[in-house]
Amino acid sequence: MNERERLNKITEEIIGTAIEVHRVVGLGLLESAYEACLVFEFRERGLKVEQQKPLPVIYKTVRLDCGCRLDIVVESAIIVEIKAVERLNSIHEAQLLSYLRLYGCKLGLLVNFHVPMLKNGIRRVVNEFPDSAISADSAV
Repeated sequence: MNERERLNKITEEIIGTAIEVHRVVGLGLLESAYEACLVFEFRERGLKVEQQKPLPVIYKTVRLDCGCRLDIVVESAIIVEIKAVERLNSIHEAQLLSYLRLYGCKLGLLVNFHVPMLKNGIRRVVNEFPDSAISADSAV
C-alpha cells in the first residue's frame, strides 16, 4: 500500500468515526465534547491518537511555544481540527493548512459538528498530498 492509499484509508476511518459520534450525540455540544468522543472512538477502533498535541512555531531558528495545539493527530499522519460553528470559513481552512505545514503533515480534516448532516461539515485540506497534482492551497 502506498502513502496515498494509506492516508485515504485512515481518512475513511476518521470520517466514519465522526459520523458515528455525530449520529449518537447530535449537534449543540462544545468542540471539547466532540473531541473527547472522537478520541474515545478512535482508540476503540485501534487507531493511534494524540490529543491536544502542542505545536511550536519556529521563528528565525528559535522554537517558540506559543500555545498552538492540534486537536487530534491520527496515526501520526492526519490532523483532525474540530469545529462546532455555524459554518466553516476560509480562516478555518487557512488555520489547518498552517498547522499541516508547521507539523510537516500532508493531510488534515476540518470537521464541523454543528450541521444537521455531518457529510456537509467535513472538509479535506491537503499540503502537498503524495502522488497528487493538488496544490498546497487546495481544499477538497
